[in-house]
This record gives sequence, C-alpha cells and structure tokens, in this order.
Amino acid sequence: MSEYVARKTVSHMPRLPLEGSLDLTYRCNNDCRHCWLRIPANGPEKREELSFEEIRSIVDQARKLGTREWAISGGEPMLRPDFADIMGYIIKKSSTYTLNTNGTLITPRIARLLKREGVKMVALYGATRVVHDHITRNPGSFEATLRGMAYLREAGARFIVQLIPMKDNYHQWQEMIDLARSLSPQWRCGAAWLFLSASGSPEKNAEIAAQRLSPSEVVALDPPDVSYEERQKEIDRRIGTHCMGLSKEDERLFAGCIESRCEFHVDPYGGLSFCCFVKDPALRYDLRGGSLREAWEEFIPALADRARGGDEWRRNCGSCEKRTECRWCPVYAYLETGRLSAPLPYLCRVAEETRRYKEEWVSRHRRYFEIAGITIQVESHLPLDEIRFAAPLLAFEAQRPGEDLVTLRHVFGMPQTRPRDLGIPLYRKAPWAVYRRGESLIYANPSPGSRNTRFERLAVFDSDYSHGVIYSPADQEATIRSQGFLNLTLLVTDQILIAQLLARRQGCYMHAAGVVLDRAGLLFVGHSSAGKSTVTRMLQRQAEILCDDRIIVRDWPDGFKIHGTWSHGEVQEVSPGSAPLRGIVFLNKSADNRIEPMHDRHLITQRLLACLIKPLCTREWWEQSLGLVERIVQNVPCYDMRFDRSGEIVPHLRELVTDGIR
Repeated sequence: MSEYVARKTVSHMPRLPLEGSLDLTYRCNNDCRHCWLRIPANGPEKREELSFEEIRSIVDQARKLGTREWAISGGEPMLRPDFADIMGYIIKKSSTYTLNTNGTLITPRIARLLKREGVKMVALYGATRVVHDHITRNPGSFEATLRGMAYLREAGARFIVQLIPMKDNYHQWQEMIDLARSLSPQWRCGAAWLFLSASGSPEKNAEIAAQRLSPSEVVALDPPDVSYEERQKEIDRRIGTHCMGLSKEDERLFAGCIESRCEFHVDPYGGLSFCCFVKDPALRYDLRGGSLREAWEEFIPALADRARGGDEWRRNCGSCEKRTECRWCPVYAYLETGRLSAPLPYLCRVAEETRRYKEEWVSRHRRYFEIAGITIQVESHLPLDEIRFAAPLLAFEAQRPGEDLVTLRHVFGMPQTRPRDLGIPLYRKAPWAVYRRGESLIYANPSPGSRNTRFERLAVFDSDYSHGVIYSPADQEATIRSQGFLNLTLLVTDQILIAQLLARRQGCYMHAAGVVLDRAGLLFVGHSSAGKSTVTRMLQRQAEILCDDRIIVRDWPDGFKIHGTWSHGEVQEVSPGSAPLRGIVFLNKSADNRIEPMHDRHLITQRLLACLIKPLCTREWWEQSLGLVERIVQNVPCYDMRFDRSGEIVPHLRELVTDGIR
C-alpha cells in the first residue's frame, strides 16, 4: 500500500498547515531496482492493508486537526484498485497534494482526476527502454511510463519528471535530463544516494550498496546550499534552536525533528510516526488501536525522550568534526544496521566530499564588496572567480566579510510564478512593481500588466533587505559570462537595494559629488548640470575623489560621514573611502567665485530633499529619511558656492576646510 503524509495543526502548536503522508501500496523492499510487485489478492500483506473506509476515517480525523496537504507515495500507489476513489477523497478534503508514481498505471480517467492542482512527480529510471526496464525489472515499463505522461499532458495535468540516479543509469544521466525536459517543463533529481532495505537481507543490501554512486557523484547531484545552511545556523543561533544530532549536550536523537514537526506519516497498515523513514515498530503508533489526535498530541511528543544516542553515538557521530556536513540520520542508521546510533561509513565519505565542495564553492562562487560600512556578499552558481566585474565595483571589493553583512544571491532561471502569486501590491510605477508576501518583498520587472505576464527579473528580499535572491532569465547567464557584472544586483541600479539598507542604518544616498580634502569631507549638492563633475575635475589632483554623482551620508556614533560609491557620472574615478562631513556645498554656476554660509534651515532642507535618492518610499522609509535630513541640517554647516570654470574656487574650498577644522 502507499504512504500518506499530511500537514496538520493542533492547539498547542503554531497554526500552520500540517502535512500528512500516506503509503498506498506495499513496497517489495528491492530498493536498488525500484521494482514494484502486485501483491496476491490473498496474500497476508494485502489483507493487512488499510481499507478504503479506514483511510477515509484517517483523512477525516486529520482534517479536523487542521491537515490541509497530503503526500501520496509507495511503492506504487496506483497498484490499489481503489486508488481513484482514495485520491478523489483526499483531493476533496485537502487544499493541495503531492503524488509520487512510476506512471505506468496512469489511465485517461486517472489523468483527468489529477488535473486538480497539486504536485505530481513521475519517476524515470533511464533515457532508453533498455536501461529503464533493466532497473525496474519490468519489461515494457519504459513505454508504459511515457504513455502515462502522455495521458497527463492530454488532460492538462502538469507534472514533474523525477530522475532516479544510480550506477546502472548514471552513464546516461545527461540523456535522462534531456528526455525529461522534452516530456515536461519541470524535472528534478530524486535522492542522490540509496539507503539500505529495512528487511536487513544481506543479499538485498549488497545489491543496493552496489548501486550507490560515489561520494563525489552524490555531492555533484545534490550539492549543499552553503548560503542557506549558513543563514539557517544564524537563525537557529538567534532563536536558540539546534539541529538534531548536533548538540553534544542533548543526545535525544529525534528531539529536534519532533519539536519542529509539521507532518506525520501513515504506512500501509495504519502505523503512524513523525517521519516516513521511521521503521522501528516501537516508534510507530497503531491507528487501528487509537486515534490520530492521540498519536499526534501524546505518542509522538513522548518519542523525543525515548531514542537516545548512548555511548556508540557519543564515540562516533556525536563527537565527529564532520557532523555539520554529514547526511547521517538515526533512521538511516536503523535501516542499515538495526541500531539508531550506528555510524555509516558511506555517509562519512560523503561528508568528507561535502566539506571539500563547500570550501571550493566559497572560494569560487562568492565575492565581497564593502560600501559605507556594509559588506555585500555576492554569490551565484556561476564561478565568480572567472567572471569580470566592472572597474568601479572592483575598487570596493573586500577580501572578507565585515560585521554588517548582507547577502545577495543570483539565480539564472525564472521561478514558475504568476502575477497573482506575488502577494499584496505596494508600489507600481513602470518598469517596477513591488509586492509584499509574508515576510518578503518582491520586486518585479517589468511591472506585470493585463497583457504582460513574463518577468525580465524578479528580486525577493527579506523585510529588512538583509538577504536577497535575484532571479534572471536563464539565457542571461551567457551574457554575464561574456560581459560580466556591471553592478551587483543586475537591477537597473544597485541603489534599489542599498538605499533601503541605508535607511535602516541612519544613512541615505545623495545626488551629489563628494571629495576628501585635507582629511575633511565635502559634499557638493546640485541638480543635473549644476557642476558636480566640473568641481570634481578641479579637485582631482588635490583631493581624494569619492564619486562625482552619488554619495552616501551616514550618521555614525562619532558624527556624520560621507562615503564613496561606484555610481559615478562623467568622472570615472571612485573610491570606497570616507571622511567626516565638514560641509555641504550647494552649487551655482556664476561669473565669479565665492562661498557664503547658509542659515535658512527651511531652504536647506528643501534643497537636500530635492537631491535625496528615493527608492521604494514607504512610510517607514520617509520617517527614517526625514529624521536623518533634519539632523544633517542641524549639525552640518551648509554653504552657497558660486564658481566658474577657471578653478579659482579651489583656494576658497581649502580656506573653508581649514577654517572648519580650526
């Protein structure tokens, strides 16, 4: 019978959807060949399977506890003659579902049933009939699988092709990918390594082990997400949680899984636990002898203290320096050895390869840039050590992260997203639209309209902009490889991100030029053509040029400072340097050269606001920025400067700086 997994909520847990999974058909345990067998009608396993009425009762109980999502797997769930009835009932009682199948038993009727929105994954074991049927040990299964996918396409039921890697098909892995892409817009790699059989049969397990890929192949197929793991560790550190098996002080093997659980699993015979891989009978609850509520609220929580690592775990996995890279889990240990705390040498080798991969990935796929005290960590699957970055950006490159770190990740390949899925609209002005979805802000370019549903770029930021993912079309990867990064975000301007970061750090962008003259920072403010680049050129040999068009002002504990940016105008010279802000100079072209103090704070405020770079102008951003501008006006001397092109204004600027320092 197959397995059902469902998401559920109960009174003592956060109100989140609970996922349940249900095994609908018996598995022969010949995992290395993924062979599914029909059970004889009078076989003992068949007689012990849950009936349709019992399955309906479980689904109804789960619904009352808050379950909204189900995952149906096996074995092959469609081996059950009443599969269509079971599936129809689950669809009626849930908001969505996930189905795993080998596709061979899909009929036009089942395909029409599966048109209902949900995730359908159809397994493919080879790119040719010979390889596919060799692995399944079922002659004709290749054609049957392709026929099942064709029925799904005819019914308009979207599905994902799931490729199952093992030694006997890995030689044609790329061909499998090419075939998958021809069958469906979506494909994925299944589990990159095979766990052993719960039967404990030495013959079966030897055959499975022989089909395992090498550690380097496993990591290549399923590489660690270095950035996500680092971020998750930081979140866990902040909120005080820990990953199962990583705390020497807490050897409760399943405590972490159970504390954070949001799903349950039901096997073909009514046994329930918190994970589909839990095969120890002592860790499963018999639903035929009790209720799902009792299993969820009493039995599963009690398991947290039952399974402990003991001496074997402490000597091996519990004290191993590679445990953060290891895929070891007590359930895998039980499947392979019958002991929850046993080490697994194969996974030790995978962990070693994972560590090597991580070190190489960080060195090749990550670069740091620092601007105004903020480190922007840029990363991508592209080898960034081979990608060119524009010259102005290179001036801001750093060798390591600073204390204030923001991560920016580039993905080449747009997500399957429709405009209506983006969330609540906050802002719409061509070419951008901004949405809020949960705790994320989504920038869509171009702004989707009634006739436009294709995005050129999507940017998804955390609410505080500390982490962002930029999605670009896959075909732009070649452009980046040849032309490089012109800016860090690949958006129209990096100011979309950095201006928001600054507002949360008592800073802002000014449409201005900035220089460091005799250790003092001067900010030259003016509209386009006011002379910012002209003044910059006059000072090129006498001052450090920070930038001639965009300057950052930040209010630090020791006072206001100006910082250089890479967003230059006519003068390409830029610097990551900074200096105390000693004066704000408003530019006015004239026939004479003089500098006069300004005292009208209202006028100064108006002129500064006119040159303030404005990103997504939320109420919060305006409050932060207005407060900052007000403090600048109150604390920084401002001047009206009239000048011509002769350069005679430079001595006046030196005098201003000298007087200011005194």
